[in-house]
Amino acid sequence: MANRNFELWLKTFQNTNRTYSYWVDFDKVIKNADEMKVELNILNSLIGSLDIKNEFVKIIQNYPKCLKCIPLLIAVRNSEIEQIEGIFKFFDKSDFLSDKKKYIEFMDKVGLFDIIKNRKIKNFYDYVVGIEVGLDSNARKNRGGDLMSKIVSSYFDDNKIKYEKEIYTHDVEKRYGLDLSKITNKGQASKRFDFVVNKNNVVFGIEVNFYSSSGSKLNETARSYKELAIASKGIKNFKFVWITDGAGWNSAKKNLKETFDILNEIYNIADMKSGKLKTLLK
Repeated sequence: MANRNFELWLKTFQNTNRTYSYWVDFDKVIKNADEMKVELNILNSLIGSLDIKNEFVKIIQNYPKCLKCIPLLIAVRNSEIEQIEGIFKFFDKSDFLSDKKKYIEFMDKVGLFDIIKNRKIKNFYDYVVGIEVGLDSNARKNRGGDLMSKIVSSYFDDNKIKYEKEIYTHDVEKRYGLDLSKITNKGQASKRFDFVVNKNNVVFGIEVNFYSSSGSKLNETARSYKELAIASKGIKNFKFVWITDGAGWNSAKKNLKETFDILNEIYNIADMKSGKLKTLLK
């Protein structure tokens, strides 16, 4: 980028883009738990039971929808569990009724009967909310990328920059009369831009990402965007823009610098805050 020093620019990268919403999506947690709230409350009758095996069978016979709750009690999303002893179909009442002993053995040997009858679970709904929080933590990696997209969206909104999200190259060509064959291998490949901005008949295809940790993907990304930057230079009324950030780039700065050296339209969060991107797009 003209008149900019790569090393100084890299020093402005942020270690994290985490906001409060990064940690747990409580709306999703409660929504998931509420979807089986009735069945979980029915299962509450098993807590402290002295005849838990027979009572469990009676519940499933009378309220078969309770069966679908069982995998989640051991933090499993799938309604079908396969293991050495066989396949357990927690969505199929007929399979349960045909081999009740198998399901009773599952509940017993995974430890569920023990924690239920000994009141180590006080309330199934509360227990499942806790499990959902734990499972939701697995989504944090994806939320990191989503957060960067939200940061850029908010920046555009705050600066009244009109944009479109997640637009494929063939749609960009149709809407704006562009020829993007140089970046789509003459139409053989399709690419989706995170954002598209049209300013004064110049279309900006914008890619957004954030890497807080190192990994081979960073080098692949830098090389890919270098090729995209080179190919896009010959396209009339089109510019490729890359917004990236994150301390992970310190481990791949050689590849990042190669792209930086040929792509004028490369920015980070600090550039957005200082208004550099606004100058380009508004």
